Amino acid sequence: MYDYDLLVVGSANADLVIGVERRPAAGETVLGSDLSVHPGGKGANQAAAAARLGARTALLARVGDDAHGRLLLDAQRAAGVDPAGVLVGGAPTGVALITVDPSGDNSIVVSPGANGRLTPEDVRAAGDLLRASRVVSAQLEIPLETVVEAVRNLAPGSRFVLNPSPPRPLPQELLKACDPLIVNEHEAKVILGGAEAGDTPESWARGLLALGPRSVVVTLGGEGALVASADGVTRVPSVKVDAVDTTGAGDAFTAALAWRLGAGASLAEAAAYAARVGAVAVTRRGAQESYPTAAEVDAL
Repeated sequence: MYDYDLLVVGSANADLVIGVERRPAAGETVLGSDLSVHPGGKGANQAAAAARLGARTALLARVGDDAHGRLLLDAQRAAGVDPAGVLVGGAPTGVALITVDPSGDNSIVVSPGANGRLTPEDVRAAGDLLRASRVVSAQLEIPLETVVEAVRNLAPGSRFVLNPSPPRPLPQELLKACDPLIVNEHEAKVILGGAEAGDTPESWARGLLALGPRSVVVTLGGEGALVASADGVTRVPSVKVDAVDTTGAGDAFTAALAWRLGAGASLAEAAAYAARVGAVAVTRRGAQESYPTAAEVDAL
């Protein structure tokens, strides 16, 4: 019996967001909107998204002993996340600098801060938390060796989901544990080695499967997603909405997919549900503030 449907091992950032008419070119300055501060970070986003959908969720992360850290902890509790695994101190809370253009597309620069101090030792110390979790989800805004340590401490029978963002080459031990590996086009090409990746989502998915993951999901934005496993490759259609802000939508997708997989859905079923969750999220501004409840997803 698992105490948690989903444990997220990952980052927690304060998102500093500015709206711009267009992103500046090199050496150029543009004026933007007033600065707004929101709870974010891929790990905290995924935890909040899953909890809001109704999943029993915990977060293993590190924040600073500062105002941004308190903002993040308050937001996790408000979403329904168990923050018992959130460690405090060691460095200032991580910060993401985000610009959002009128189409809703964003560009992000992350200062890891305390996220970079989440260590393999922290993961080993949280062994009881990992053993109590049906699904464990991670990203790469924390040290790679910490993510690998999470894989080494999984409970028997639990499932590991990885969104390798920001992307980098991955060790075989980590790739083999992924079920699924969730990537967008850019992440797929980085992991596959650029020019050797091919030019279609199907080729990326097959190339990634050959590296060792048990399954792969390629997200395609407005075109939906593609899921791949030993059973074959399937396209999952998107839900057409008017996007306002895509910040954090990929995290909502990953969280929803991980939760539904743990609940027994097939990969294609889970991806279709996750696409609906992401579709609701992009119609609202912000990351965690945009995440829907299960009832809102069902109403879409």
